[in-house]
Amino acid sequence: MPPFFNPFDFVIDLAAVDLRSRERETTSLVRVQRLQDAWRTTSSKFISQSPQEDLDGKPLTVSAGTGLNYYGHQIMVHTKRNLVVTCRDRLGLLASMIESLSMGIMSGWIFYQLGTDLSGIRSRQGAMYSACALQGYLILLFETYRLTIDIQIYDRERIEGVVIPISFIVSRRASRFVLEDLPVPFFYSVIFYFMAGFRADADQFFIFFAIQLLLHLTAVNLATVCVAMSRQFMIASLIANLSFTLQTMACGFFINTRSISVWLRWIKWTAYTFYAFGALCTNEFAGHFYGCPIPGGADNPLCLEYTGSFILESLHLPSNWLWRPIVVLVAFVIFFFILSGIVLQLQTTEVEMAKVHTSEAPDAEAVLVGQRSPDEHTITVTLDNFGLDVQLKRLFGKNTSKRILHPVSTSFGPGVLNVIMGPSGSGKSSCLNAMARRLNNSSLVKYVPSGHMRLNGATITDEVVTSICSYVPQDDGGLLSSLTVRETLHFAARLRLPTFLHHEQKIQRAEAVLLKLGLKDCADTLIGSELVKGISGGEKRRVSIAIQILTDPRVLLLDEPTSGLDAFTAFSIIEVLKSLADEGRTIIFSIHQPRSDMFKQFGGILLLAKGGEVVYTGPVSGMLPYFDNSGFVCMESANPADFALDLLANGKPQALKEQKVAPPTGRDLVDEVITPDHNESPTPNIAREKHLELPAALGVYSRSPLPFARSFPILTQRGMINLRRQPNLLTGRISQLVGLGIVLTAFFTPLQNDYYAVQTRVGYIQAMSSMFFVGMLNSIAMWPYERDLFYHEDRDRTYPLEAFFFYYLAIEVPMELVASFGFSLLTVFAVGLPRTASMYFLMVSASFCVISCGESFGILFLTMFSHTGLAVSVMSVVLSISVHLGGVLSINVDKFLAGVNYISPIKWQVGSLLSYSLRDIDFTCEPDQRLGDGHCPIETGEQVLDLYQLNINTTEYAIALLGVTIGYRLLAYAGLRLRRTDWKSFGARCAKALGRRRSLAC
Repeated sequence: MPPFFNPFDFVIDLAAVDLRSRERETTSLVRVQRLQDAWRTTSSKFISQSPQEDLDGKPLTVSAGTGLNYYGHQIMVHTKRNLVVTCRDRLGLLASMIESLSMGIMSGWIFYQLGTDLSGIRSRQGAMYSACALQGYLILLFETYRLTIDIQIYDRERIEGVVIPISFIVSRRASRFVLEDLPVPFFYSVIFYFMAGFRADADQFFIFFAIQLLLHLTAVNLATVCVAMSRQFMIASLIANLSFTLQTMACGFFINTRSISVWLRWIKWTAYTFYAFGALCTNEFAGHFYGCPIPGGADNPLCLEYTGSFILESLHLPSNWLWRPIVVLVAFVIFFFILSGIVLQLQTTEVEMAKVHTSEAPDAEAVLVGQRSPDEHTITVTLDNFGLDVQLKRLFGKNTSKRILHPVSTSFGPGVLNVIMGPSGSGKSSCLNAMARRLNNSSLVKYVPSGHMRLNGATITDEVVTSICSYVPQDDGGLLSSLTVRETLHFAARLRLPTFLHHEQKIQRAEAVLLKLGLKDCADTLIGSELVKGISGGEKRRVSIAIQILTDPRVLLLDEPTSGLDAFTAFSIIEVLKSLADEGRTIIFSIHQPRSDMFKQFGGILLLAKGGEVVYTGPVSGMLPYFDNSGFVCMESANPADFALDLLANGKPQALKEQKVAPPTGRDLVDEVITPDHNESPTPNIAREKHLELPAALGVYSRSPLPFARSFPILTQRGMINLRRQPNLLTGRISQLVGLGIVLTAFFTPLQNDYYAVQTRVGYIQAMSSMFFVGMLNSIAMWPYERDLFYHEDRDRTYPLEAFFFYYLAIEVPMELVASFGFSLLTVFAVGLPRTASMYFLMVSASFCVISCGESFGILFLTMFSHTGLAVSVMSVVLSISVHLGGVLSINVDKFLAGVNYISPIKWQVGSLLSYSLRDIDFTCEPDQRLGDGHCPIETGEQVLDLYQLNINTTEYAIALLGVTIGYRLLAYAGLRLRRTDWKSFGARCAKALGRRRSLAC
């Protein structure tokens, strides 16, 4: 065994098969076979007794983990863990509370102190629908999104055999019942019930709250069923959305259950919202008489519309129907709970194998890998008292400041591997992020660097760092899962390389890098994801490195490039980095605990203790002698890296703190570790006082974003390929709206002209407002991944923000148009609205605008909020308020809300569609529905428009809807621009420009 080599690493290497080449594989297989043969012949000398038997000669048995006690223990453990995780996810809890409180307050404000006239009665019916459907719908969407994230842990633990479906769903509900399931419906009920002005009766209120609690539990269990059927949010949300659309169509509010087609009328008995709406309406209207302006009270035939019995009869609900639907709601809670367990048991996740997609490309073998010429510039990176503090701002409490990297002075030379090593929490990644100018400040967190970073002795600007240095993060976040390795590098080359290079030259450069990093064998394999098996983790890391070295950077920074990789793969990454360093690059990377064979490859090292204290900086060969002089001797059977990290396990040792002999720093390190070929750089050392503002001073082109005209078509081509290979995402975005159209068509066809058709026609248009949520769901499924990729590439100044924004429009708009045309075809011609071209294109325009507004809201909120769960919660509340204010659920609203409603797309959608579709429509009624004067309560479409205060100009509303759509998309762009603007650099540039103007004026 070599000296300073971990014995366990040595033994593992002996027993491992090396697959990096055929020769190594053959040699290692022979060695492993010899070890196996040797063990068979000598094992009896080392084993005196069979491990299968105990001292009495009886077989040992191991419990398989079955029985009620085992399952009870499993549920208890998972419940405790979920309770801890839920309590520590403060933003997630905050999102639930925000949803409950804001929905209660806003709904109560919209329905504030409802009147007792006919408009007030209609609004009361809308309030009952809001309570039974909209609140539960928001919970359903929020829980569906959270489960698509949390279910990943369940899937992994189920494969490991430590969880079963019943323990997962029981522990999840048990841990969240006190924290969410009980307080969310309670707060909503208290606020909404009393603000709306319902009767101040204790029995009536607690019945209202009991129904809300059952609806909440039903929604979260239904969400579990949806996620159990599909782990992808696009598909899970599609199932949830369509199932709830069926629920709302059958509840009896949008369409009177008498008007539902006979072949679909039975669905109301399977819709939990039908029972909830019936129970809430019975709780409110049964036995109650409202304020009829005509004398005579309930006995006056002219006051028939103001009696609770008439209201319930018009809704086709029995007057004594209260406790039965509550019992049925309890049954629904149990049913969905059991169904979620059954689906989780039967539906197991499997990782699909990625297909090989061949593409035309130059022969990689024929491409010459460019080597640096001897006269090319090399860079020495020097840190001069370089430190980092972080300032934490608290909403409630005192602001704090913490030092995460103590000032360090050292140098990193070209031609060798420079490592930053230390235990977790030592500031390795923070040091690299500070060097790469990748510190992400927020409203609550601010990083404060100190000291200087110099290149060849000169201080530098951020522009120089961006042009000279490339940074490879740890997470491989800049890779599209549905592109092959070759396509990824080709698109990266086209986006990142200078514009003066031809397309063929860029492709050749990509092929050269592909060959250099050993990616030829997997060049036509998809990158892959958690659900699609693509290239390995080590190959992904190589692709990330390849993207960064396409631009031939002088300095390459990498954050733990070997983390999460097996020994052979990690060593292969180190070999790749060593080959890059041999070309004269300055390679600096962080590493946690390298093996002995890796450690020997390193040239210089910066060793950090917990808290960011510097323990040693200098050549690797001087580390052990330095520790030896301090009284810490490393045994020859130990890995030096393990020895150093064990030494720093509890912080910097006191003996090292008292050590007066300073570790080698500065130029001493550079002189020792630089190879002779690069010891004398062709670029003369720049004086320390000199300041560089342009990378040209170091012989490097300034890296600038690819212009819009060139980057936009490349991004669009890349996005189309990526989307085409994700059929679930592509079809899901279209199926959301078309599916809504199919459900509406099935329930509302054909539209009638009797008295019940008044409710049906108005409810039909109002039901279309749910497409606002369709746009939001589409953005949740697609925008976060596109946003994160843009953030990753924007840090490298790859292309302008406008190119990305218009690329997303180019991908999104065609799918929305296709969905809108299909939706309108069904909802206009099949259902029975005026079958004219004007009505059809008005429906297309309204549908497209509302979906686009929903997508704009998604872009805005998912950009401004870093916590997606919080963004979904707040966004759902805002969209729900817009639906409430559409003009049907609540007719008379507060003046302030009426003013706010002008920026709501639902107001203009409902107004334009209702005003056009109800004109010149005549209604009839049954004899028992006629008033005392012999007339029907409503006889013309204009009367309906007057009742809902929507007798307006259709063209004006359609134009206003288009204007609101454009405005929200511009607002989404402004939010993205606001989020990505470096205000510190922007202020510096403005001050510099102002100074130049003043100097010219003088």
